[in-house]
Amino acid sequence: MCGIVGYAGTSSANADHGALDVLIEGLRRLEYRGYDSAGVAVVADGAIHSRKKAGKLVNLENEIAQAPLPESVTGIGHTRWATHGGPSDGNAHPHLADGGKLAMIHNGIIENFAGIKAELLADGVEFLSETDTEVAAALLGKMYSNGADGDLTKAMQLAVQRLEGAFTLLAVHQDHPGVVVAARRNSPLVLGLGDGENFLGSDVSGFIDFTRRAVELGQDQIVTITPESHSITDFDGNPAEGKEFTVDWDAASAEKGGFPSFMEKEIFDQPAAVADTLLGRSDAEGRLTLDELRIDAEDLTKINKIVVLACGTSAYAGQVAKYAIESWCRIPVEVELSHEFRYREPIVDKKTLIVSISQSGETMDTLMAVRYAKEQGAKTMSICNTNGSTIPRESDAVLYTHAGPEIAVASTKAFLAQITATYLLGLYLAQLRGNLFSGQIKDILADLGKIPAKIQDILDRSGEIKELARSMADASSVLFLGRHVGYPVAMEGALKLKEIAYIHAEGFAAGELKHGPIALIDDGQPVFVVVPSPRGRDSLHSKVVSNIQEVRARGAKTLVIAEDGDNAVKDFSEFVFYVPETPTLLMPLLATVPLQIFACELATAKGFDVDQPRNLAKSVTVE
Repeated sequence: MCGIVGYAGTSSANADHGALDVLIEGLRRLEYRGYDSAGVAVVADGAIHSRKKAGKLVNLENEIAQAPLPESVTGIGHTRWATHGGPSDGNAHPHLADGGKLAMIHNGIIENFAGIKAELLADGVEFLSETDTEVAAALLGKMYSNGADGDLTKAMQLAVQRLEGAFTLLAVHQDHPGVVVAARRNSPLVLGLGDGENFLGSDVSGFIDFTRRAVELGQDQIVTITPESHSITDFDGNPAEGKEFTVDWDAASAEKGGFPSFMEKEIFDQPAAVADTLLGRSDAEGRLTLDELRIDAEDLTKINKIVVLACGTSAYAGQVAKYAIESWCRIPVEVELSHEFRYREPIVDKKTLIVSISQSGETMDTLMAVRYAKEQGAKTMSICNTNGSTIPRESDAVLYTHAGPEIAVASTKAFLAQITATYLLGLYLAQLRGNLFSGQIKDILADLGKIPAKIQDILDRSGEIKELARSMADASSVLFLGRHVGYPVAMEGALKLKEIAYIHAEGFAAGELKHGPIALIDDGQPVFVVVPSPRGRDSLHSKVVSNIQEVRARGAKTLVIAEDGDNAVKDFSEFVFYVPETPTLLMPLLATVPLQIFACELATAKGFDVDQPRNLAKSVTVE
């Protein structure tokens, strides 16, 4: 997601760097987050000076080389990952307001921007971009002039009380050189403390080259920095405090946010990835509003079959989707490997909805399958994490996940975001077709909204699964069993081990065990079992418990993922990791996480580079 840097310093105290040096270096450190444009604004000579450019950071640097900025000790910088409005110079941040006297940058989504924009348009405000950020900037400018009496911090307090959604906002004003004001709600922001200078960043990577003293900011807080001071309030203006800490890793590892690998960092990003993918998808009445779809609602009501196209991990996300969509919508769903689909003369027509899933949006096998489906007259929709990539551009519709950039080759947070997006699609179709009552959809959305906190609970207890993984560093084979939605979870758990630990791993439907795979069980064979909830599907739960007994009787080492309170598995398991209770169809968002942690830790214990496993690329752009 977006990268943010703010700086307030003094030229006398820090002769070796000015605002622009800090901003550019901070943005470079934050490039790992992914972005499609970059920009900066500095306060100098009693005015705001800004440069911004679509594309990579080098484009911005070239722009500044051609049109230099004056020396300054106050500024803000931004790398943007497009949400409202496509990647362009005009939509890039910063955005100006108050007659060009104020500049703002923003990470997140302002959900009620449309109503505020209409109000501002009625007041005569002109907008130059398609972004919600410019709306927030214009609102801040209005508050600064009317109500805050020229106090930028007070203006921010008034503005954020009008905003809904998730956001980090940073602003500077020409009337206040040496001051940066920021606000945080459901979006990351950290304060850096220096000597005669202070910093703001999306994470400490944004200022790690200049200080290791940092302050963790809380929810719904506003921070004002000057070269010599910082002050924190809540949104109502009441004094508040942050939590100071010392960064104990160097700049070389800053891109990983302090984690030993991108993969582990991305596993720990998953609460935000799921939350961001859910953000802004429903209106005040709780109805889903998937504005990106671009397929007429009437056409969607006529769909009589869905075909999911994907490869690898994305295909397992599709398998989870099949259970949910068929249950909620009563539409048959097929899940096809993209590279097999178009070579078997599949039966698709204008009443078929093709749903392609690709993190990068550039997977060649999937792209070619989508093109084939379009030739047959099918409607095509993409679930993708990369704005503007080829598959979304060539599809009739797109539903973007908002997982942020995923750098490690083995997918983790993109997988959970993809599953989340397919749930949104299934609920939207159920809403259009009348398969579920509005109250039922609201209840499911409410359950989805609780998932990020439940994932965080699992992450907080990750030491349990890491210890298990380290104890199994010499394992040469691990099997995985699951039923219903636990089956694709089992296959994904096995794939992670194959990808990064290079050992034999297989995922099986637990009911298939006695039809052949049980022959693989011998003394000491590790077997992970994903146990369904004992609530609501008692027959499945008892059958899987029987599977645990079957493999244990043949010498297997049984490792169980079960729901809190499921005591029936304890007597038959060497290890049990409990995940929070959640409805059965949503369980993959939780049960997958400990298997990701296990694979990452086991591969690390074996001494392998989990971010760049051998023979694999992040995006497969050839057939």
